[in-house]
Amino acid sequence: MTDHDDDKLSRLRQTRMPAPATEARRRALDAAMLAFDAAQDAEAKKTLGAPQGHGWGARLRSIIPQRSWIMDTRITMGLGTAAVALLLLPLGYQLYTSTAITPIGVPPRDLPVEAELKEQPVSDLGATAPGQDGTTLQREAVATTAPVAPADAPKLDGGIVADDEVEADLSVMAQKSATPSSNNAVMAEPIAATEAVVGGEAMQEMAVGMPAPSPMVAMPTQPSGDSFSSFEESPVKIVTQEPVSTFSIDVDTASYSYVRQALTDGWMPEPDAVRIEEMINYFNYDYPAPRSIQTPFQTTMQIYPTPWNAKTQLLQIGIKGYVPPATEDKPSNLVFLLDTSGSMDEPDKLPLLKRAFGLLVAQLSGNDTVAIVAYAGSAGVVLEPTRASDKAKILAALEKLSAGGSTAGAEGIELAYRLAEQNKVDGINRVILATDGDFNVGIEDPEDLKTFIKTKRDAGVSLSVLGFGQGNLGDDTMQALAQNGNGNASYIDSFKEAQKVLVQEMGGTLETIAKDFKIQVEFNPAVVAEYRLVGYETRALNREDFNNDKVDAGDIGAGHTVTAIYEITPVGSGAALIDPLRYGTDTPAAAVLPSDEIGFLKMRYKAPDGDVSKLIETPITTALAVDSLDKASDDSRWAAAVAAFAQKLKGSNYGDMSYAQIKALAQGARGSDENGYRAEFMQLINSAEIISGQN
Repeated sequence: MTDHDDDKLSRLRQTRMPAPATEARRRALDAAMLAFDAAQDAEAKKTLGAPQGHGWGARLRSIIPQRSWIMDTRITMGLGTAAVALLLLPLGYQLYTSTAITPIGVPPRDLPVEAELKEQPVSDLGATAPGQDGTTLQREAVATTAPVAPADAPKLDGGIVADDEVEADLSVMAQKSATPSSNNAVMAEPIAATEAVVGGEAMQEMAVGMPAPSPMVAMPTQPSGDSFSSFEESPVKIVTQEPVSTFSIDVDTASYSYVRQALTDGWMPEPDAVRIEEMINYFNYDYPAPRSIQTPFQTTMQIYPTPWNAKTQLLQIGIKGYVPPATEDKPSNLVFLLDTSGSMDEPDKLPLLKRAFGLLVAQLSGNDTVAIVAYAGSAGVVLEPTRASDKAKILAALEKLSAGGSTAGAEGIELAYRLAEQNKVDGINRVILATDGDFNVGIEDPEDLKTFIKTKRDAGVSLSVLGFGQGNLGDDTMQALAQNGNGNASYIDSFKEAQKVLVQEMGGTLETIAKDFKIQVEFNPAVVAEYRLVGYETRALNREDFNNDKVDAGDIGAGHTVTAIYEITPVGSGAALIDPLRYGTDTPAAAVLPSDEIGFLKMRYKAPDGDVSKLIETPITTALAVDSLDKASDDSRWAAAVAAFAQKLKGSNYGDMSYAQIKALAQGARGSDENGYRAEFMQLINSAEIISGQN
């Protein structure tokens, strides 16, 4: 290089570079936006343009579990390409200031994209970059980010978000990047922050155009299509006015497994689906068992501070049923009454039912017999009474079952009881009904059906009910039938639950050790100002029903544990919710009342084949009380945690614990947890907190 050349290079370095031309800048932005459209188009074709499978709306729903709605992550992929477009802006600008990719003033039309430029008046477009002839350039775009589902696309079954709502929400996002609007015109300024609406909630977008994550929105209860008995929560009662509380014992657990299924699916359960006593009694408690069948149960009680109210106390009454020795092989006469109607044609219904009853058959011995009745459009005997030792024959009969037809539940029940009576044994005689609860053909009056079952119960044949599936579960009918049939109601939501009910707890499911079990508690007004029974609303009895042996009540199966909890308000605690009377007196004659008694417990029950009840009485003394929650047993603290969780799910008027507090209480009371049921409960607390969006 010569000195002359070096001198020219030096002057060139000192020369000030001219500002880029406005037109070049505009065309660089055009190129970047067109590249953005091309990227969107390619992404949409790759994600949504699959040549096989369902249409767009169906593919979106295919990844959504039934009863839950989660935003498809593919929806945001088109928006994610905005970052790619921004990276292309400097490259496009550099290219347009250094080379002539296309002739100046001629809009590019040969790029392989669906969007193209056309000239429109400024008045139609708002603030956009001007063209050479006083017009503005705007892209005529195709919304590829979120295509609208066909108008005839089916709705999300049972969900709260229908396709038309999804379309409305997604179209807003699509308009931000693809539809003709002032926001999508070619802009010479950086993209400003905008508002996008997703799922009905405002969501602030960042300056680069990417939407910020929306906050967690509380998900409402889903209308499930299942039917539950409606009931009011047990109120607080004044001891001086209503000192006696009477109710029937309950060993059903269907509510817990139904609630678990709802939370697992991502929905809060319906309030009427939450029966607090069934939530508590789902778990086994380490209460001492009676030593002899002559006294078929033993009672354990404890009084401890209420976790959700420091000024009140909980009185926990625990009952453990007699456990027959393993060598005892009482004969069983079982009739499986299986719903094979069209509504059972779902994976969590008839297929799960077959596997569940297969588990039960495997536990039976040659001393037992099994018959199978199926009902659909008409009822029929699938298997005549057969020795349980012939398991292959029984399992083959189960496997042949298929779903179809309407539901003739009443006719099937009559046939099942007829078989049970013809093959009656000196042991266990029980019909086990498995259904989704959709009784719509047969005896139209539910009261007539309950009367029929009660008559058969008095003749020595009991009824247990197993519920399957969701969408048309007749929980209210199932509960009524089980209660009138001296049996229990369970909900089978999984193979694991089938193992629990039909294998681990088979004795309690099949064998009744005490029937018509009633509890009555009289509180001492000198010690207790107020009380309320936690749960058992559907099992409440009148005071006079306690001594009336004609009034039906609950039953206890072999080895079952039953727990009842009262929240009591001590006199002088300052926690009473009801003001004293202005006229008259609420003050008892304390001098004549025993000061060491909080209350008095009475229990009545009948032997499985008896007609006259037996009475057991036990005082509830202050010696049962502990002064801190830490001193309460693991079983007591666990039961309190489950009660608090159930109250929160139900929207109870009593108790105000956060999910974190409930979890902390339960965590310290898990014990050995051999089968992992308590660990599973901990996960349900987490799920409820996330789904509800509450603390």
